[in-house]
Amino acid sequence: MTMPELTIQAPDGGSFSSYLALPAKTPAPAILVIQEIFGVNQVMRDTCDWLAREGYVACCPDIFWRIEPGIDITDKTDEEWKRAFELFQAFDVDKGIEDLKATLTALRSHDASTGKVGSVGYCLGGKLAYLMATRSDVDASVGYYGVGLDELMGEAGKISKPLMLHIPTEDGFVPKEAQAKVHATLDDNPQVTLHDYQGNDHAFAREGGQHYDPKAAEQANRRSLDFFKQHLS
Repeated sequence: MTMPELTIQAPDGGSFSSYLALPAKTPAPAILVIQEIFGVNQVMRDTCDWLAREGYVACCPDIFWRIEPGIDITDKTDEEWKRAFELFQAFDVDKGIEDLKATLTALRSHDASTGKVGSVGYCLGGKLAYLMATRSDVDASVGYYGVGLDELMGEAGKISKPLMLHIPTEDGFVPKEAQAKVHATLDDNPQVTLHDYQGNDHAFAREGGQHYDPKAAEQANRRSLDFFKQHLS
């Protein structure tokens, strides 16, 4: 396994870096890993490495580059949380999706890729994974505890490729009424699979995080791998 960086050309000029993990055997399907609010940090790099071990080309682009390139913080201190929320507030979602689509294009044509590309995102990235399903031709998307999805249900009619969402029922950032709106809109959509995790809080799959639940994380990750195997092979 090698971990080079991949530089992506932004559609409106400039470029940004991404962490790239390659599987032992290529060409392979690719997965676009969409960061949380802490940047391309060790958790995101570990996620890419895990997916590479599972046989995928995995790439996590620096979507905060327009604010400040190279953000790499943790969830361990109040100061880092404060910075993370500042970045979240400053982040331009529409520009971010354009940058993710540029990364998608780069992965489709990468020498190590078969051309099949999925996306997986966490927290802010979970929101963006949903938007990749509505605004791009990505082959399959998975969102973990996406925030603000209830405000984006007007785009649900644009979902044309498979989408899976992992929803913790006790998400401190996603009220019950917001979860209910997502279910009401998406439950009957044949392209969408929703999984609820009873009693789990936001970021239950973030290893080392305050709300990490190994059992729920393992279940969600297994579902995600099975989903990608089905739709990216």
